[in-house]
Amino acid sequence: MLVSRLTLMVIAACIWYGGGIALLFKGGSLVKGAYALDAQSVWIYAAPVLGIIIGFIKARFIFFHACKKNIIRIRALPRPRIWQCFRPGMLIFLAIIIPTGAWMSRAAAGNFTYLCCVAALDLSIATALLTSSLLFWKMKAFSSTAG
Repeated sequence: MLVSRLTLMVIAACIWYGGGIALLFKGGSLVKGAYALDAQSVWIYAAPVLGIIIGFIKARFIFFHACKKNIIRIRALPRPRIWQCFRPGMLIFLAIIIPTGAWMSRAAAGNFTYLCCVAALDLSIATALLTSSLLFWKMKAFSSTAG
């Protein structure tokens, strides 16, 4: 199915933002679960802070580059198809990592240390996704005249 580059950009951005928002809520829920197990631990506060700091680092060195590359790639597509919002390898990666993340959360249930670790991981990815998503706006990805 042929679509416009703008439509493809909006789909890519919705997936990017959707993943960031979902992981933000999931990470918060995991922190809440850890709090219920041990409300006195310093890790209740350290895990989210570490996750956010690591997320900014991931955004700077990995996610900004990936997002920028994807925006440039979409702009260069001669006949955009709906499934081209990301490269095939990224779609396969998402198909693997989403169920893996869900499994990790279930496996962490009831274990304070694992809950904190998975929460930090989820919050780091959420921070990286949401921070790097600023490129959609900075690069005027939603402008019909850009690219």
